[in-house]
Amino acid sequence: MQGLRRILTAFTLAVCLSSPGKAQQQCTNGFDLDRASGQCIDVDECRTIPEACRGDMVCVNQNGGYLCVPRTNPVYRSPYLNPYSNIYPPPPAPGPVPNYPTVTRPLICRFGFQLDENNQCADVDECASDSHQCNPTQICINTEGGYTCSCTEGYWLLEGQCLDIDECRYGYCQQLCANVPGSYSCTCNPGFTLNDDGRSCQDVNECTTENPCTQTCVNTYGSFLCRCEPGYELEADGVNCSDMDECSFSEFLCQHECVNGPGSYYCICPSGYNLLDDSRSCQDINECENRNFTCTAQQTCFNIPGEYKCLDPVRCEEPYLQISENRCMCPAENPGCRDQPFTILYRVMDMVSGRSVPSDIFQMQATTRYPGAYYIFQIKSGNEGREFYMRQTGPISATLVMTRPVKGPRTVELDLEMITVNTVINFRGSSVIRLRIFVSQYSF
Repeated sequence: MQGLRRILTAFTLAVCLSSPGKAQQQCTNGFDLDRASGQCIDVDECRTIPEACRGDMVCVNQNGGYLCVPRTNPVYRSPYLNPYSNIYPPPPAPGPVPNYPTVTRPLICRFGFQLDENNQCADVDECASDSHQCNPTQICINTEGGYTCSCTEGYWLLEGQCLDIDECRYGYCQQLCANVPGSYSCTCNPGFTLNDDGRSCQDVNECTTENPCTQTCVNTYGSFLCRCEPGYELEADGVNCSDMDECSFSEFLCQHECVNGPGSYYCICPSGYNLLDDSRSCQDINECENRNFTCTAQQTCFNIPGEYKCLDPVRCEEPYLQISENRCMCPAENPGCRDQPFTILYRVMDMVSGRSVPSDIFQMQATTRYPGAYYIFQIKSGNEGREFYMRQTGPISATLVMTRPVKGPRTVELDLEMITVNTVINFRGSSVIRLRIFVSQYSF
């Protein structure tokens, strides 16, 4: 029995030690044989392979291999490995099967693995077994043969600690952002609503959702504007509309009277006038032409702006004789006519109230010119207010001029005298035009 043990010992040494005539021990991919120790050690591919990772990737060595991870990944951490994890027992060297009795060698798993119930090397879940060394602020992620310490979403790893990421600093939200531990919250300015993506904002059309205006609503980006219909004006609150009193803006909107209405205005004319098609001007109604008067058959209808007058027939008083319907003559042979005008001519005219001055309103002239005679024109009576004067315009003519505005309704009766002087025959006589002026109530 002792002899058999010596034989097995010698066989074991023969298998483990390499001999010059036999093949060298081999290691699996990712490991090299350490000649000094005879062990398989991990190869650092990140140092031995040029450009093991390209682009924006960084090389991280692993037992038996390597990983390429994004350079900007703030949460990646290399797995915590046993400092002796890169030492593995070498696999048996291939060779001819000896005829000696063989001894079964126990299976040894590399670091991070352990034998399972089927006698196979299975990965050790350090996270589940709580054998990891991650910081309490970190989370453990199991990997093949090891584990990784990382942070939850919304945190980044700095010097072994998981620190909150301020998403608001990096413009995660389109408008308003509020940072919270591990996350963030987006909101929108008034007039906007948050989209389903939780980050961008969309304009709210207030005109269709709530219609805050009393009349017309115009949507704008992030807000709205209220407009008013013609004839209305926007109040200080920017929402309500109130009627605009157009009549208070100008006295020239209507020729006579302006009447304000909801959102508009209209013009009216006094009795005796019609409103023209321009809806602001008034036109006199000629009752005499329309035969819309109440004068008797003996009277004459005389139209004036806004009304009419019924004129009685001219009746000449003694010692005058009537020679026509509007002319009276005082005979020269009648002693009572010596100091009286030779003729009196009755004339009637109309005039609007407040007519601008100075204004020529009536023309007077002699019908016959005698040799050696000259003429003098004057206002004999009716000009107590000094609104008129006679301006001689020629040897036989003169013009009645109004110098002050005359307000109506009023009737002015003037005696305009023309004096004839003849030095040749030593003659002096006169004729009178009795002018009646009807001044209307209005200026149109």
